[in-house]
Amino acid sequence: MNRLVRRFRSLPIRSRLALLVAAAVAFAVAAVSVTCWFIVQGKLYDEIDNDLRSSVGSVRTDEFQGLAAGCRQTPSDAVGVGSRPKSYGQLVRDDGKVCLFPSSTAQVQVSGVDKSVAKDPDPSQVHFRDGTDTHGNKLRVLTTALVIKDGPVTQGVAADYSLVIALPLKGTQSTLNELALILLLVSGVGVLGAGAAGLAVARAGLRPVDKLTEAVEHVARTEDLDVRIPVEEDSEDEIARLSHSFNSMTSALASSRDLQQQLIADAGHELRTPLTSLRTNIELLSRSEETGRPLPEADRKALLASVKAQMTELAALIGDLQELSRPDTSQHAGRTQIVAWHDTVESALRRARLRGPELTITADVEPWFVRAEPAALERAVVNILDNAVKFSPEGGTIKVRLTDGTLTVRDHGPGIPADELPHVFDRFWRSPSARALPGSGLGLSIVARTVQQSGGEVSLSPAEEGGTVATVRLPGAPTPPPEDPPPSP
Repeated sequence: MNRLVRRFRSLPIRSRLALLVAAAVAFAVAAVSVTCWFIVQGKLYDEIDNDLRSSVGSVRTDEFQGLAAGCRQTPSDAVGVGSRPKSYGQLVRDDGKVCLFPSSTAQVQVSGVDKSVAKDPDPSQVHFRDGTDTHGNKLRVLTTALVIKDGPVTQGVAADYSLVIALPLKGTQSTLNELALILLLVSGVGVLGAGAAGLAVARAGLRPVDKLTEAVEHVARTEDLDVRIPVEEDSEDEIARLSHSFNSMTSALASSRDLQQQLIADAGHELRTPLTSLRTNIELLSRSEETGRPLPEADRKALLASVKAQMTELAALIGDLQELSRPDTSQHAGRTQIVAWHDTVESALRRARLRGPELTITADVEPWFVRAEPAALERAVVNILDNAVKFSPEGGTIKVRLTDGTLTVRDHGPGIPADELPHVFDRFWRSPSARALPGSGLGLSIVARTVQQSGGEVSLSPAEEGGTVATVRLPGAPTPPPEDPPPSP
């Protein structure tokens, strides 16, 4: 059985569909044919039973006494059609003795029903059964009770005989055999036609799947993600949904590949500047050592300070690239937890005050608890404050406020032009006025990514009296949620 199942599963889907359709039709046709055969058999047997009842009514009751008196047990020499008699009639006594009708050419085999009817008569009941004669021919037999006494024949008193009348089933069996043959032929043709129709329907129904398969093979062979499968707009069946899903998948893959290529190109461009500067400074130091002409002490210190600063910038850029290269959901989902956002803001404020000691940073922080990744959330807040510190004038003021899950950072820097606001969260984008300042253009991209992963939103807008307002909203609550009870042992 398992071997057949494995072979069936190894067949093409068209062949499997055709076989399943043929099997279903075969089962239905077989059920209908068998039902039809039994219905026709019942109707034919009903007709024979009605004929037997009519035969009982046509027999003259005054003949029964003469039959019982001159009991004849030898069949007549007259034969019916072929080798079978035309009709059968006999009386059966309770001891099993048989008296044949004059026209009977063979004796019906006596059964226990015939004897029991003679012993315990009930003329109102008629018994039908299938039997045979002495030549082995199949018969339909009627048995009823009959009382014979001295004088007239009466019914309804204690009976000495049972009346047995039978008709041959040759014609009926021939009709049923022909019907069975016809039904078998029709069923076979129907099954074959159903298999062919199933194969045709499978081919027509799977034609969109063939197109989808060809498209997938083309993508796998050529890596061409611009392939699209045409889908009817009004179609909403499974094939259309599968085609829409494939088109969406290829679009997402194409977009991901473009973003990856853009990230690699932008990263290469950004890495080239610090690496070139490092190479130049290191070559100056190396040439000074090789020629034996040391650099002046002040120049040497400045050169080493530049190397150190560029190494720091390079390390920060690599860290930002690693942060942006992480998957959006898989790793992030496993590291989120309930975070006291106000504590994170306070920690970021301490670092911002160290980086901008000449600035005045005011803070109004209210408790707020969110679900986020602690390290990523702190880095996002630090990046926002670093931008405010970087663009604030010397002696300027930065206002930080956290209330009802909304963090606002207001600086008094030069602000962001309106035409540049749509690009501030793009990777590696830097305002023309800020390209001379240190940075990689990835800080706000990391902020946007972290806030979106935490279910919030971030925006930058110009302030009324100059400067910029950064706004971050995160869902949460002013109190931490209750801790889950420990599992019971």
